[in-house]
Amino acid sequence: MGHREDLLAGAKRCLLEKGWSRTTARDIVAASGANLASIGYHYGSKDALIREALFAAMSDWADEVQASLAQDTTTGGELTDRFESGWSRALELFGKHQAMWRAQLEAVMQAEHDPALREAFDRAQPEARQGLVGLFHGVEGGEVDKETSRVLGSFYLTLVSGMAVQQAINPGHAPDARDLIEAMRRVVGGTPPAPAG
Repeated sequence: MGHREDLLAGAKRCLLEKGWSRTTARDIVAASGANLASIGYHYGSKDALIREALFAAMSDWADEVQASLAQDTTTGGELTDRFESGWSRALELFGKHQAMWRAQLEAVMQAEHDPALREAFDRAQPEARQGLVGLFHGVEGGEVDKETSRVLGSFYLTLVSGMAVQQAINPGHAPDARDLIEAMRRVVGGTPPAPAG
């Protein structure tokens, strides 16, 4: 590995260990074995490097989810069966990659004040939506049309984002796949909430 790759690997480690806001350029240098000047040379700034590290870590998570779902034997049949299987696997990986999700949540909160970071998240959204449809429907992301990606992908992205927040705050109370399926059935069926007491 060269300095560029070492810096990226070091920045990813720092993100997972220290989070978005507490990672410094010196932390990255210490973790990578590179020198401080190489950050500017290869990435332009610490902020640019840490942005790239965050999206690389998110891509690693997505690849692991994809590999996990590829092992899924739930093919054809009910969409709810595929969703339940896929969401259960995704939840397992949420727990495994909790540090990455915390770093992402920190970065999202900073995006309002960092136009480059906001633009990076904006660029990643269409691919994320398309990929999530592919994951939960057992098709290649590239086979998903724009309308399906916009509607279903936005729905899945909302679920994933909300789950990331819930897992970060109180993982023991996050809904499982069956809870989510039941909630969707009630919403679509117009079932009113049962009265308290």
